Amino acid sequence: MIGVSWRQGGARSIAEFTLDEADLEERLRAFAYEHRLSELGYLATCNRVELIFACTPATRAQDLRPQAFELLRGRPPLDGEAQRRLRAWHGEGAAEHLFLVAAGLDSACVGETEISGQVRACFERARAMSLCGHALEIVFEEAQRIAARVRGETRLGQGRVSLAEIAAQRLVAHSIENERPVALIGVSPMTERAARSLADAGVSMVFVNRTPARAEALANRFHASHLALAQFAAAPPPVAAVISATGAPGAVLGHDALERMRAAAGGGELLLIDMAIPPDIDPQACAELGLQRLDMDAINGIAESNRAARLLESAQAREQVDAALFKLHDRFAERYYGPLLGTLQQRYQRTAREGVQRLLKKELKGLGEAERTAIQVWCDVLARRFAHIPCLGIRGLVHSGPDGSIEAFLSGLEPEFADELRAALNNRARTAPVQKEHNDV
Repeated sequence: MIGVSWRQGGARSIAEFTLDEADLEERLRAFAYEHRLSELGYLATCNRVELIFACTPATRAQDLRPQAFELLRGRPPLDGEAQRRLRAWHGEGAAEHLFLVAAGLDSACVGETEISGQVRACFERARAMSLCGHALEIVFEEAQRIAARVRGETRLGQGRVSLAEIAAQRLVAHSIENERPVALIGVSPMTERAARSLADAGVSMVFVNRTPARAEALANRFHASHLALAQFAAAPPPVAAVISATGAPGAVLGHDALERMRAAAGGGELLLIDMAIPPDIDPQACAELGLQRLDMDAINGIAESNRAARLLESAQAREQVDAALFKLHDRFAERYYGPLLGTLQQRYQRTAREGVQRLLKKELKGLGEAERTAIQVWCDVLARRFAHIPCLGIRGLVHSGPDGSIEAFLSGLEPEFADELRAALNNRARTAPVQKEHNDV
């Protein structure tokens, strides 16, 4: 894994490294093909941007941070810049990091609940793009299991464990004090969770979205009003506060819209909470107009102030991660190397059957059908027993051998047989579409 989180530069740094959704899939496929990655996932939230991938023997660089930097920033890094700005994890460390992320243990708000859904979305996107194979399937599935256990079996899920809920707490107090509704811009999971907290507190709401139908659907769930974004910006109703979390590539509320909102408030205090990366609400315009704007750095700061206390409650959750890591190697070995072992057994049986067929045609022509069947069955059993010996050896290499043990084993076989086993191991059928689509581009 390679990436940047809220710890390295805050919201501005996250915005710098976030890919544009418009050409996201094309760029990820090109990156995987160029660097010969068999699997690749992209996780982007308001608190982190990270790549998780599986290398192949053809992957040329051991440290892909410079290449990842260029992918995410759109320019080559300066000397040493990628190593300073991006963190990297490898092997079990990468799995551990993903488990901690999914469980909410690496978040500013320890135990936050949105992250597990975002990790699942990353997994589903990789699968939809044919960039997910055995390695990512195993670690993502285990990460989701850990997240579910942490929510169900520990106290980390109690209280305000969502950044949206922390924001909603501020909105509730401000709205009640100013006796005006709250506008929610966007239909993201972040705004939906904030809406639930606001509804529980009896705060009236106005849902705003670029696509009116989506705003209407969410408004109907909460018995609230709704407006198209263009209508809201042109003639905003009087509101006490705004929370915005869209996926827009730039600000959706600029100077003119904010000035109209301030006028509509009639001199009342207006609170703006911007949870988007990049910002939805123009920071410079807010400063010029004297409007109070809280961004993700401010929300993370509130969460961070409670972080130490919540970490004391995370010991049981950490045990879940450690237990999963202990079992991960065995699960990975059995599932990842299963196709290789199956192909090895099939090769032994095919070789035995070919030999038996030649024997029955030439040397044992006079045998009856029952005797011929008995010999064939006996050969199949013997082939499986012979295959069992190298399979045990391979399992031993997987569990106890040094890195490269399997490749060393394959290099000692005849080339055709070695390639057959590598094809089973690398699951090439999944990675072929990556090469084809890139060539078409």
